[in-house]
Amino acid sequence: MRNKFITFIILSLFSFVYTATAQKLIDSPYSRFNIGALQPQGSFKSLSMGGVGTAMRDNTSIFFLNPASYSSLDTISFVFDFGLDFGKNYISGASSKFSSNDLNFHHLIMGFPLSKGWGFAVGIIPVTSGYYNITGDVTVTSPDYNPNVGEYKIDHSGTGGISKIFLGTGVQIGKHLSLGGNLTILTGQIDRTNQFVFSSSTDFYSTFHNDSQEHFELKGLGFDYGLQYTIPLKKNYFLNLGVSLSSNNNYSSKYSQLSMKYTAYGISDTVSYTSLSSAKTYIPGTLRVGFSFGKKNKFTTGLDFVATKWSAAKIPGTSGYAADTKLLQFGAEFIPDKFSNYSYLSRVQYRIGGHVGDNYLIINGEQLKEYGASVGLGIPLPRTQSIANIYFDFTRKSGTLSNSLHNEDYISLGLSLNFYDLWFVKRKYD
Repeated sequence: MRNKFITFIILSLFSFVYTATAQKLIDSPYSRFNIGALQPQGSFKSLSMGGVGTAMRDNTSIFFLNPASYSSLDTISFVFDFGLDFGKNYISGASSKFSSNDLNFHHLIMGFPLSKGWGFAVGIIPVTSGYYNITGDVTVTSPDYNPNVGEYKIDHSGTGGISKIFLGTGVQIGKHLSLGGNLTILTGQIDRTNQFVFSSSTDFYSTFHNDSQEHFELKGLGFDYGLQYTIPLKKNYFLNLGVSLSSNNNYSSKYSQLSMKYTAYGISDTVSYTSLSSAKTYIPGTLRVGFSFGKKNKFTTGLDFVATKWSAAKIPGTSGYAADTKLLQFGAEFIPDKFSNYSYLSRVQYRIGGHVGDNYLIINGEQLKEYGASVGLGIPLPRTQSIANIYFDFTRKSGTLSNSLHNEDYISLGLSLNFYDLWFVKRKYD
């Protein structure tokens, strides 16, 4: 019966892929480049603590950033975590401001033990978003107006994104060491369109100019490896050390670009067409090193260092827009009295965190910077160890306005239900 239930859960997850990966409709011009705007990785418990997860271990939560953590799952437990988030992006340039928002799926993850000290997890999470919509008018008063071209309107748009499906296992070796691995599947597509509409009918290409339509697909397998070392200290204090590495990989991909022009008389002309049906996309690996320190059932602090050599990436249709990144993530969780019978607020988990580092995008020779702060609550559900997680994050992507860049202030508000239950344990009392 248990094996049938496991099979049902896994099949349900993969069938859910086709409905749960709806793209985020948050407008970001920086999504025009590479494989789109990178999405923060982690459950809401992790993200509300700045994104730490490399050295985190919890028998009621899943920290998929390091698969070695799966070995901490209780022997007869089952964990299911599903999250939605509301995002709002404020864009400010040298002379204009704009905002957009959207409510969408964030993650679905689940885990269960295979035996004592041996756990399994599976899930789906977003990796990038390729959505943007940029419109504008070039008139006689515009700085970039050219009388030989005349007035025109521009419309640049993008849709799609990349998602990751993972399934992995973690096993404890001895009293202190745990090892783990994830098999990952990257899949998705991004479509981009650039259009120009000319106002002057005297121009040869005056009625409509579709500069390009780009289509990019990616799919393939990858691996994550993780290690954790736990050092128990006196009076329920602990110190965890963690290292994880996602492998660099060449993914199968397809890329096509079609450029068209339409004359004032409705005659079309194909300027160029590029099709790479068996291209390769090289995604570099990510190294994470971290530690966590705390007291069991009382507080946890953590710090992660994350590095990716994005300058080595090879993405069809783009070149020179990716730079190496280094990121520092830090956070803490505090529980006043986890087992209090008198004060509900004392059982609530209070979280805070922050992150600072580089964005992988480089434009006009300048690499974007990124920093942010987060807070969150873990609200216990009645008569269970399940938790409702509330997460709030503010992140800024900053570029020099004088270098034709802009700033983006991104606000995330998320809600997830982290269900924790025991398997096939018959209750004696209701």
